[in-house]
Amino acid sequence: MLKPEAVDVAKYRPALPGAVAADVCVHQWDRVRQRLREEIGEESYTSWFARLEVDKVGVDAVQLSVPTRFLKAWIQDHYLGRLSELWHEESGATSKVDLAVRTAVTRTLPLKAANETRESVSERPAMVRQAPVTNATTTSADVGAGSPLDPRFTFETFVVGKSNTLAHAAARQVAEAVPGAGPLFNPLYLHAAVGLGKTHLLQAVAWAGAARGRRVVYLTAERFMYGFVAALKSHAAIAFKDALRSIDTLVIDDLQFLTGKNMQQEFCHTLNALMDAGRQVVVAADRPPAELDALDERVRSRLAGGLVVELAPLEEELRHQILRARSQVLTEQHRGFAVPAAVLEFLARHVGTSGRDLDGALNKLLAVNKLTGEPVTLDMAEGAVKDLVRPCDPKRVRVDDILRVVAKHYNVSRADLLSQRRTANVVKPRQIAMYLAKTLTLRSLPEIGRRFGGRDHTTVLHAVRKIDGLIATDRSLADEIEALKRLVAE
Repeated sequence: MLKPEAVDVAKYRPALPGAVAADVCVHQWDRVRQRLREEIGEESYTSWFARLEVDKVGVDAVQLSVPTRFLKAWIQDHYLGRLSELWHEESGATSKVDLAVRTAVTRTLPLKAANETRESVSERPAMVRQAPVTNATTTSADVGAGSPLDPRFTFETFVVGKSNTLAHAAARQVAEAVPGAGPLFNPLYLHAAVGLGKTHLLQAVAWAGAARGRRVVYLTAERFMYGFVAALKSHAAIAFKDALRSIDTLVIDDLQFLTGKNMQQEFCHTLNALMDAGRQVVVAADRPPAELDALDERVRSRLAGGLVVELAPLEEELRHQILRARSQVLTEQHRGFAVPAAVLEFLARHVGTSGRDLDGALNKLLAVNKLTGEPVTLDMAEGAVKDLVRPCDPKRVRVDDILRVVAKHYNVSRADLLSQRRTANVVKPRQIAMYLAKTLTLRSLPEIGRRFGGRDHTTVLHAVRKIDGLIATDRSLADEIEALKRLVAE
């Protein structure tokens, strides 16, 4: 009988035909799983071992596999010895148990495939199945397994310019640190508006760290919250915490979306545990730690204690470099599509300020070229992307900028504006700063109150209404506030 290539059972049970031997191995593995389920309970088993499969059985080793490095590291640290004991007791063999990650483009079928008939084997002679390219093949059952990684987001594809040089250098330093060396920047905190490369750098850190043998978990804030809630529901919260804190590098994206008191407390405990143990933490958000008003003060303080780096809006030269790189990729993928240098220069000068704006413009040109057959020219580009061409986005005003400008203009300190002092030379500038914060930012009244020394939202509302009334009757004050707005926007 033909023995499937995916199962090396001939060596393990030479007296049995291949399919029969494979069937014996399957039953032995089923008994191992059942005993493990009885020992640790259904909930823990489902959380950590539901995706564990046996791939190959030989004389010297039993090959097991899991879908993520995270699960592999946790099982190796906590249960590999027990799995070896159970296999020995059920099979009578002293084979070594090896654990691997199912991340190759192809891999052999699980052991249960050995029971297929000869006809089904002949239909699939290669005996392989496709697996995702990324190392983040996760399901909801894989609590804390990580968010998917985009294979395009590596350091090699990141375009460096003046606006992101420091962020890129810091991220690369963290990712390529010598194994065993203590973190140099911990935590590394990157912040920027949308489309400026935060996620690209964070995923590049994850890819590079994993390539150097580090146990890296990349999570969005949403995935972190989902994993924690799922662990609570399955009564596996302790295992979730222990596993997450056993990694080498934790990468958290979009931290501004982390909400809920319990969730923030758990993140703070995890952050402290990792950093105290000398593990690396990398975080990204759309604003600096001090402006994450929804986060607990302890979390903001710990984040601000590391290296905080901003990715500034892309300068024109960098936008041009990005356009050249990405248009070259599109040219290689789509025959007949080419973007002249004059068009790239036009797009760099007039289309948006973020990488996503540039991608949108190139995709628009590609669509027009492919759907109509019209070659890419400057005239064609001006018509195709006219809805994307707009004035440069206004500067994102921060409360810190307002405090700095107002304090300097009225010759008071920032601490005075945030203090409880009620002298005339402080109260008026403070009220003007609150008014500017309400009119120039998207902050709510409670958020502004917290930024101004923990004041109540009614205090902010009173200040806004008072300055509004004064502007209507005092022309000099109105001109003064307009001047302050221009200073803040510079």
